[in-house]
Amino acid sequence: MTKREEKWALVRTTVGSGRLSVVMPVYNLADTIAQNLVQTGELFASHGVRAELIPVDDGSTDGTAEILRGFSGRTFGGDGVIVRPVVCAHNGGKGAALRAGFEASTGEYVMLLDGDLDIHPKQTPYFFEEMVTKAADIVVGSKRHPKSVVQYPWHRWFVSGCYFTLVRLFVGLPITDTQTGMKLFKRQVLGDALDRMLVKTYAFDLELLAIAASRGAKIAEAPVVIRFGNKFGALKPRTVFQMAKDTLAVFYRLRLLRYYAKCLVPRRLDHEPLVSIIIACPRRSWMLDECLAGIRAQTHTHWECLVLPDEEKEGEYDFGEGAIRVISTGKVRPAEKRNLGIREARGEIVAFIDDDAYPDAHWLEYAVKYFGERDIGAVGGPGVTPPGDRRLAYLGGRVYDNWLVSGNYHYRYRAGGVRMDVEDYPSCNLFVRKDLLDRIGGYRTDFWPGEDTLLCKDIIDNWKRIVYDPWVVVYHHRRPLFLPHLRQLGRYAFHRGYFCKRFPSNSLRLSYFVPTLFDLYLVVLAVIGILNLTGIDALRITFHRWGGYLPLWLYLALVALTTVSLKPHHWLLTALGVVASHVWYGIRFIQGLMARRAPCEYIGKDHAHGEGVNLV
Repeated sequence: MTKREEKWALVRTTVGSGRLSVVMPVYNLADTIAQNLVQTGELFASHGVRAELIPVDDGSTDGTAEILRGFSGRTFGGDGVIVRPVVCAHNGGKGAALRAGFEASTGEYVMLLDGDLDIHPKQTPYFFEEMVTKAADIVVGSKRHPKSVVQYPWHRWFVSGCYFTLVRLFVGLPITDTQTGMKLFKRQVLGDALDRMLVKTYAFDLELLAIAASRGAKIAEAPVVIRFGNKFGALKPRTVFQMAKDTLAVFYRLRLLRYYAKCLVPRRLDHEPLVSIIIACPRRSWMLDECLAGIRAQTHTHWECLVLPDEEKEGEYDFGEGAIRVISTGKVRPAEKRNLGIREARGEIVAFIDDDAYPDAHWLEYAVKYFGERDIGAVGGPGVTPPGDRRLAYLGGRVYDNWLVSGNYHYRYRAGGVRMDVEDYPSCNLFVRKDLLDRIGGYRTDFWPGEDTLLCKDIIDNWKRIVYDPWVVVYHHRRPLFLPHLRQLGRYAFHRGYFCKRFPSNSLRLSYFVPTLFDLYLVVLAVIGILNLTGIDALRITFHRWGGYLPLWLYLALVALTTVSLKPHHWLLTALGVVASHVWYGIRFIQGLMARRAPCEYIGKDHAHGEGVNLV
């Protein structure tokens, strides 16, 4: 037996009667993925290694998904190697693809292998040799290993060297490379790290290894052979900037926040709970159909869906599935619709989603796992602007996503940040225990909007936690700039101002007052301008002396910096949207603060399918 055959024998012995799970993230590889899967399958079959190939399509747009579906169930070497593809509906990044592949895998050893095969799987024996001889939990391929053979263009070496220096300085991992696209994990170690991961895109390798190392995993390195050719890869300036940003975020969470050591990892449920999904809507629309398509694609398959339109016309809601029920309600407020849905729900968990939103394929799966903890009453996640929204709606999403607008609540509009307890969360993406909803009587029906704020108040008053998880994602269509966006924002501001005095426990916060203070400052500037025109100079001179205009210039500079876009018209419109949002929110907030009562409106007004909110 040759040395190479001995190394493959070690792989067979280590894998044993189980399977080696090979997770292969794939994006737009229609030209090569079929050949790469055949090469990989035949390789493992020829050496007698039992394996499952799990190519994960990360929202490709070139037909890759169809090719992978064609490989589903295909085997090599009898049934020694089997292909089990996973297709993600949207591009969520390499980290999201790895997580999806891991959830679909079964092996005690999991190999991460880039689908383009820049590193060929014939190098697998070297990884197992390092794992066995060094008793390692993880083995990563390293371009800097003394036995590696790497043909890299100079720009890749330069960026790789800079990134390695950054990692050494801020994270301090005991390895020389984190980004090489071949890694071998013991299943338990990988699962433990994935439970704590937040990064989905460029720095996911670093975060994964940093978490594992911080929790005591032993990491070794194996040599690799890479012939990259003349490809530039994905190293665009935006990519490099995002990698640096994500790397610093990992450093902050690892070294300063100590997040990975103390973050919540819920206990596993001992059963698959039925989830009742409730959608309040005025009528059927293309958005509702889009939402239902996302629900049908869920990885957690034990669900029912209750659609609550104003009225049900014959044949209009023929969805052809017993799991989707339609209950007409008449023209009533969303809270009343949802309360009817709660009464009809059969599940132990109730999930609320708006009909102008659609869920990520893992929406139910990632949320449900928290309900093994009895002190958790509700779970929420971000409502991300869909990638397909048209220009003005997309810009409305950019305004909400701007830190100057959303402030401490930025996490509601972007799939990022850390898991944490929150005290208020909107119903466009909210899961609540059914028995808790029954106990508190569901939603209050005397407010719209704002009824979800009061529901969250009741949840907390019942000594239950509300947990935010950045992986529990829905894609929420936005109102376009300017009038529909401001109309919606104004309603929120009015009720928040009213709630600050009526229900202060989860509404009386300084951040809500900031736009009104800004408006008062603008009024002072206007008064000074009038005094200047009338020739009264004493107050104006004093105002100048104390730097009265400095806050305005600083504010405008921050608006310009936080709305930067390579498209000048996007930059300008987003900046104007931020300023208009601040001014209008401040006005409506003070109106709500001074109001004796908050008006209750019906769902038809300014709904996503109402007047003036088409995605144009």
